[in-house]
Amino acid sequence: MNTKQIIVIVVVVALMGGLLARPIKGLVDANPGTTESGSAESSSAYNLRSVSDITKQSIHASLAQEITALEEKMVQANGDDERLALLEQLAQKWDDVAKFAPQGFIYEEMAEISPKFEYWLKAGDAYRTAYTNLQDTAMSAELNRLAIRSYEKATQLDENNLDAKTGLGAAMVTGTGNPMAGIALLQEVVAKDPKNIQANKTLGLFSLQSRQFDKAIERFNTVVELSPDAESYFYLATGYENIGLKNEAIAAFQKSKELASDPTLSQFIDRRVEELSK
Repeated sequence: MNTKQIIVIVVVVALMGGLLARPIKGLVDANPGTTESGSAESSSAYNLRSVSDITKQSIHASLAQEITALEEKMVQANGDDERLALLEQLAQKWDDVAKFAPQGFIYEEMAEISPKFEYWLKAGDAYRTAYTNLQDTAMSAELNRLAIRSYEKATQLDENNLDAKTGLGAAMVTGTGNPMAGIALLQEVVAKDPKNIQANKTLGLFSLQSRQFDKAIERFNTVVELSPDAESYFYLATGYENIGLKNEAIAAFQKSKELASDPTLSQFIDRRVEELSK
């Protein structure tokens, strides 16, 4: 298991603590017309430099120095080709430590220099991964807004690309006052590609959040049949548990533990299985 996989598994337990209590705006909120999208003020507060400075505080000092040196070189770069090469190096540095917010700004800047579909898609993916687990609500809202914009740019360049549509649909559900438009986009993806793993996983997660556990179970069963992973089995088990299917929940939890090989998640699953076995 690589470093990024371990990070994902470790946060699954923390995510589940607040997942079912966090409604999807417009689906179960009392005021469906409200939205928490980024304001002009939040937009001006976050850029590559500010987010990079914030994120450097959470990584090793030597790596932070390497990133700073690359950033200084970028300021002095001669021409777009050199700047793009340095931005690519910066993106890789942040990827090595699974820090996604700076990557979003980097890929967006690359897309502004060279408006390629690939850059806009990577920007959207990085922004969406970053805001998904972020505790800072102001930054999360802004990254969500930037993800939507990046995916929209990507779909303008390739309107049939299912990865871009999946990302846009997911970002729209969490970041706009019209989540049903995002869900419709995701359903369009699975209608064209019933075995699309990311779209099924995203719809499954939203079904858990809106307490539609039968639908969540259906989605995550599709995911684990196609590409079994610890996180999806964990969410599948959560769906089973919430409709009272204890044996199925135990079996899914145990598969999650088997695939994760992570002590933190394993200990949590052992406690859940013990409680379900009573």
